Amino acid sequence: MKKLIALFLALVLALGLMACASSANTETTTQPAETTAPAEETKTEEAAPAEEATEEAAPAAAGSVYWLNFKPESDETLQKVAAMYTEKTGVPVTVVTAASGTYNETLTAEMDKSKMPTLFVVGNQAAISTWGDYCYDLTGTPIANELTTDAYNLYDEDGKLCSIGYCYECYGIIVNKKLLSEAGYDIADIKNFEALKTAAEDIHARAAELGFDAFTSSSMSSDSSWRFTGHLANLEYYYESVDDPAAWESCPATITGKYMQNYKNLWDLYINNSATNPADLAAGGFDAQAEFAEGKAVFYSQGNWEWSALQEKGMNADDLTMIPYYCGVDGEEKAGLNCGTENCWAVNAKASEEDIQATLEFMNWMVTDPEVSRMLVDEFAAMPYKQAAESTNGFLADANDYTTNGNYIMPWVTNFQPNVDAYRAALVSAMNQYDADQSDANWELVKTAFVDGWATQYAAANG
Repeated sequence: MKKLIALFLALVLALGLMACASSANTETTTQPAETTAPAEETKTEEAAPAEEATEEAAPAAAGSVYWLNFKPESDETLQKVAAMYTEKTGVPVTVVTAASGTYNETLTAEMDKSKMPTLFVVGNQAAISTWGDYCYDLTGTPIANELTTDAYNLYDEDGKLCSIGYCYECYGIIVNKKLLSEAGYDIADIKNFEALKTAAEDIHARAAELGFDAFTSSSMSSDSSWRFTGHLANLEYYYESVDDPAAWESCPATITGKYMQNYKNLWDLYINNSATNPADLAAGGFDAQAEFAEGKAVFYSQGNWEWSALQEKGMNADDLTMIPYYCGVDGEEKAGLNCGTENCWAVNAKASEEDIQATLEFMNWMVTDPEVSRMLVDEFAAMPYKQAAESTNGFLADANDYTTNGNYIMPWVTNFQPNVDAYRAALVSAMNQYDADQSDANWELVKTAFVDGWATQYAAANG
């Protein structure tokens, strides 16, 4: 399992850096920017044209930059960054942000236009199969030379450096330690699924007395379901990959579903120990972040990108920590957090040479300029670049602590999901049916979507 081993070893070193993250898709994002307008029509209003650059500005490059962003929650920050660069250099930078859950279809549509993205995201090996021909070889470029680790980079079968990680993240179960203590439990005692289950079920049974419940709602709307069809699903893929490393050196054509019971363990715990009726989850509209920040629940499935957001909503940093996805696997007492990234920059090899060079210069500026680096680290949480600003994210510190104590990291094997949007949509449909009626027959539908759906979408993606 060459790539996963390399990822594990690099993460042990890289997590000590603590420097960019996001989520992919947090629940409190604002409405994203327009998704399909051509770049020339979506140029940020703040961006000054080249002729209006300040006297101190460097000579304008011949090319321009069109960045197709896949994270709606980062749009505001990236629009500011684009405007700053245009003001400084005169180089036009356009940022277009795909709506949540539509990135792949938006990318496909934009690549069919005369004005294609010059900077886009290719975040997993499955995507390399689809977009590898569009990826400029980043080997030896200034931006690649600024990296502190190769752990998050993606290569094609010929060794071409197709995309590079621009930040890394961790996710698991966020815990309000203060509420947990009020319920009579110590975070130090929750080291496996049985301990988590005992605490969660007891808190749920006493919710009226305590004034809070165990878990936040597990909304299955598009702005939340990725937490379970992507993040939670990783535990199944990861443990499969440990059993058969060779099969996961690249995206496998099939999966076994061996750890589906463990997935079910944790999912059942989530949906049956919150204030939300499981049958109502499909309707969406639940704000899990607000529930957690307002002290209505002890446990919240999310990632390190929530660190600042929760404090902005009034939470005390000292009350926050993150624990692994305990699910009943043997030896899970030594589990750590899920660490990795799907945030990987690719440069469009089919763009003009001028636009390619302009894009490479823009990328290098983002990771070397102190002010911009600070902005991006505050937005994403940790960036694996030599001159990146230092992260102050406590959840990334938790991830580092697990590693320091000898716990294993759970890399993001979920990045192999083929035809990711279609695959997850089928999972959502099956899980909604199960949530409304938790029968064995309906769980079989979830397993079918999980396992057979993988083979179906792999075939669709690979012909």
